[in-house]
Amino acid sequence: MAQQGAVQGAHQVSPLAPADFPDLPPIAGVTLAAAETGIRYKNRPDVLLAVMEPGTAVAGCFTRSKSRSAPVDWCAVSLAGGTARAVVVNAGNANAFTGKAGVATVTAVAKAAAKQLGCKPHEIFQSSTGVIGEPLAPGFITDALPQLVAAAKPDQWAMAARAIMTTDTFPKAATAKVKLGVKTVTINGIAKGSGMIAPDMATMLVFLFTDAAIPAKALQKLLSKAVDKSFNCITVDGDTSTSDTVLLFATGHAGNAIKGLKAGGGELKAFARALNGLCMDLAHQVAKDGEGAEKFIEIAITGAENDKAAHRIAMSIANSPLVKTAVAGEDANWGRVVMAIGKAGEKAVRDKLRIRIGGITVAKNGMRDPAYKEAEIMPHMKGRHIVIEADVGVARGKARVWTCDLTHRYIDINGSYRS
Repeated sequence: MAQQGAVQGAHQVSPLAPADFPDLPPIAGVTLAAAETGIRYKNRPDVLLAVMEPGTAVAGCFTRSKSRSAPVDWCAVSLAGGTARAVVVNAGNANAFTGKAGVATVTAVAKAAAKQLGCKPHEIFQSSTGVIGEPLAPGFITDALPQLVAAAKPDQWAMAARAIMTTDTFPKAATAKVKLGVKTVTINGIAKGSGMIAPDMATMLVFLFTDAAIPAKALQKLLSKAVDKSFNCITVDGDTSTSDTVLLFATGHAGNAIKGLKAGGGELKAFARALNGLCMDLAHQVAKDGEGAEKFIEIAITGAENDKAAHRIAMSIANSPLVKTAVAGEDANWGRVVMAIGKAGEKAVRDKLRIRIGGITVAKNGMRDPAYKEAEIMPHMKGRHIVIEADVGVARGKARVWTCDLTHRYIDINGSYRS
């Protein structure tokens, strides 16, 4: 495993970052390359090309933003074809809110990559991340494509993860192996995300690859369920990006072919669990790299009217600046949790409300727990992983979400993002 670097750009690595970059094995049928093109950043790769063998199945989930980027629109249309030959990703410019020029860039990149690989343009998937509203000249990417195709290798996962970073302080990756039929298949994933993170479909950029042979229709169902349980359960700042994308590619090179595979079938249960776990790992890494984050916050809601209501209550707490700044200040101000529950707009019985922080009951039966002593909770508040639990006393709905604290460094990073 490679150690994570101490600094990415001007941003110190999050104290919540994993100690090492995981060892991602090659995925049969996938090669990767990255290049430094100068779109925005200097002295670092900023364009990624991942090439897949013909016949690779693809699935995707995208932002629900009404001002989504040109690459997202392109991917959403291309998904109907069910197959992919490559994904091209650039950092530094989101190619969002760029009008006809943005569409022209996406089209030019797709045609140029398709010519290099001998495939159809809509088998080229694309993502862009960075500043919104600035035109992206296609030449930055198209001029680099020949060298990227020539340089693509199966072991470039660390470079690939770094190439898609913006304000991220560490590259994010995860891997898993699982039995599918009599074969062992591999899933690798890389992600970027640090700010403008809220769960409104995919959140940030995530690219998943497997050598399993799974039809596109079943692959889509598996991915959608995994996204709902992971990336749709994190938030950093409540802001949904124009560019949020999760793509899953299945090359089929593991040789596990099973006729009639369906997402709900028993043959795919183990694969689904592995995919869910890998997505959860990546989602947690994104929350732990929230801009300026010092603490990882887990919020569990029980007793809600249903699971959807519980999720909305949990997200109300997770997105509250007052809750997040209290955690940053190591202040067990549970009154702010009460406030966030009350504003969620879901059913909650005030006089049955029970709140625990770090496993210690701070409030119950609609008031402060008479046995609660704030000194007992301070060691938990000084830790890196803060757990807030609340039962709202209505029914049996439950949900669990993850976020981070809100520190002054979030302002520092975003106040100078374009400078």
